[in-house]
Amino acid sequence: MAKEVEEGTTAMGWVESARQYVTDVRGEFDKVTWPQRKEAVGGTIGVLVIVAVITGVLSLADLILAHLVQWVLP
Repeated sequence: MAKEVEEGTTAMGWVESARQYVTDVRGEFDKVTWPQRKEAVGGTIGVLVIVAVITGVLSLADLILAHLVQWVLP
């Protein structure tokens, strides 16, 4: 007799479940609308610009706070 595992599945049922999962994932993967190369490059450049701006702002704030602390606590 097959040993009952979780919720009425057999010990070999996990193999079938895994196969079904992979089949479902492949089916969903085919439904994905991939961006065109131009869109992907534009989005990447946009993210890099935003990261650069945020890095600059935080670096400036850090520099100002460091000088302020050095001025207050010599």
